[in-house]
Parts: sequence; structure tokens; C-alpha cells
Amino acid sequence: MRWAGQEISNQAGDPAALPGLDRLHNLVRSVRTPEFAGITFHEVLAKSALNHVPKAAGLPFNWTVNPYRGCSHGCVYCFARNTHTYLDLDAGDDFDRQIIVKINIGDVLARELRRSTWNHEPVALGTNTDPYQRAEGRYRLMPQIIAALTGSGTPFSILTKGTTARRDLPLLSVASRAVSVSMGVSIALTDEAIHAALEPGTPTPRARLELVRAIVEAGLPCQVLVAPILPMITDSDDQLDHVLGEIAAAGATGATVFALHLRPGAREWFMRYLHNHHPQLLEAYSELYRKGSYVTRSYATDLARRSAVLLRKHGLDRKDSMLRIPETRTAAIPPHLALAEPSLF
Repeated sequence: MRWAGQEISNQAGDPAALPGLDRLHNLVRSVRTPEFAGITFHEVLAKSALNHVPKAAGLPFNWTVNPYRGCSHGCVYCFARNTHTYLDLDAGDDFDRQIIVKINIGDVLARELRRSTWNHEPVALGTNTDPYQRAEGRYRLMPQIIAALTGSGTPFSILTKGTTARRDLPLLSVASRAVSVSMGVSIALTDEAIHAALEPGTPTPRARLELVRAIVEAGLPCQVLVAPILPMITDSDDQLDHVLGEIAAAGATGATVFALHLRPGAREWFMRYLHNHHPQLLEAYSELYRKGSYVTRSYATDLARRSAVLLRKHGLDRKDSMLRIPETRTAAIPPHLALAEPSLF
């Protein structure tokens, strides 16, 4: 591997290792490279690949695969941030800059899918951290995962913000002839200034709209997750109408709208963003999220009502995708998704 000269540690128990990582027997090495300034990749040997989703989540899939832990997208609202604390890493900078890479996940997944007990249930990717974050351009874990799922006859869905996914569209198109493949792209806004502060490591909204167009042109269905909608920042009728119009113009086959979800870990990080960029809204947000991670029922109901009108207007109200979240959770992506990986690796 071209990063060999950038290795900073190569075994568990290294006294310089980060807390939590020094106890792992499956840590191969930690790597830094000028191409990813400020980011350290911790390469591990995964013990398992398939993660079972609790039935209480009420989701249309029972299994997920997460090739990475942590995410260089740096989205301040990411509900998966708190999962990094399982490794004694913090939910803020560490989540953005200390990325766990399961370098053998393709082989492990293929082995698990060959078991006689595997029932070929749908598998979802992108429910915790993005499988097409920047690191995927180097590690190329997704082609192995796609091949394993397709070869075993297992249907799957992918949710991403990463335009690296365009690389695999030919492979995904071929896979869709053998199994059901559902693609989803997350696009919550089109304002470039808000995007730069809110999702600093992600491709621009315009680039993601082009990804939607490319997915559809490759012959694959593409749902768009319009989330998170930020109360009093990106939730006006005009803003929703504009973003849904852009999504429809890109050819999306459907869309779903959700309000911001502030799970512990993400909540602290987002409130710091709010303090720096919209301090006048701090009190209003405290009221909206006074009961915990979700907005008040009245706000969620109003957003759902207004969104439904606009989704119908733009022809985006189809609800036949594997990526659809049950309508009983109108406020945000269910928190169970962030807990869909019970083991460390």
C-alpha cells in the first residue's frame, strides 16, 4: 500500500496509541498521509461484518454493514457521533479525524453470507457512517462488499452523501440485474454558506444533485433523504420548495423529509455550531428540544404537513423504497440506527 511510509503505529498496546485503541488486538496499524491532512486512519481486522438491527427500531431492514467508524464528512449534527465514545474517543473532533477502517470487511462479509443460516434479508449501508466518505477513494472497500452481497443473492440499499459512489455505478448497475439495489442520497439544503459550516467535509449540494442524476442515468432508483431540516434555518416553505424542486429536476424517484434529531453527542456539537452561527436561536432550540432528542410533536406535525404538499407538487411522494423510514417517526431518523453495531468491530 502506498501509505506504508506514513505508518505511525503497527500494533495494539503501543503506549502512543489513542485511548480505547490500545486495548484492541485487531489493530493492524494507524496511518497518516498528507492527502488527508489532520486525519488518522486506524486499520483493523473486523471480527464480523453483519450487524443486526433491533426489532424495536421498526425499520424495513434487519441488517446493516458499516465499513468505517467515524466520518470525515464532519457534519455537526451527525447522530452517529456518540458511537465513537465506545472506543474512548470523543464525539467531536475524534469522530471527524480518527477513522476506523475495517480493511478485511469484504472477506468477512462474504464468509458470513455463505452460512447456511443466512436468509438473504435486505442489508442497508450508510445507516451509521457514510460508506462513500473520502477514505473510500483509497481503501476501495465497497466493491468487495457489493460483490459479496450480489454473489450471495442478498438485496441491499446504500445511503450516502459521498460522490465517490459514482465510481461504483457500473458495478451497482450490474448488481441490480441479480438482486434488488436501492440507492439513496442525503441532501438537506442547497445554500452553500450554510453547507460550508454545517457539513464541511461533504461534497457540495450541487455535486450531490449531480450524483442523483448519475444514479438515475445508470438505471437505478434513487431516493433522497432531505434531512436534517433545521428549524428556523432551513425550514421555510420557500426553502423546502426550492430544494425539493432541485431534487425532482435531478430525476430522483422519491424523497423523504425529516427534522433535525439531536442525540447525545451530536447535541453538544450542534449547539456549539448554533452558538457560533445563530446565537439568537439558542433559546428557541432549547424549547423545541426540551423533551430530548426529537423536536416537539407540534413542530414535527407541521413540518410533515407542509412537506407532504410540496412532495406531491414535485412528484416525490413515492414510498416504495427500501430506504423509507416508517412514518410514525416524522421527526428524524430513529436513534436505533446509531446503535445498529453492538460490537466494536
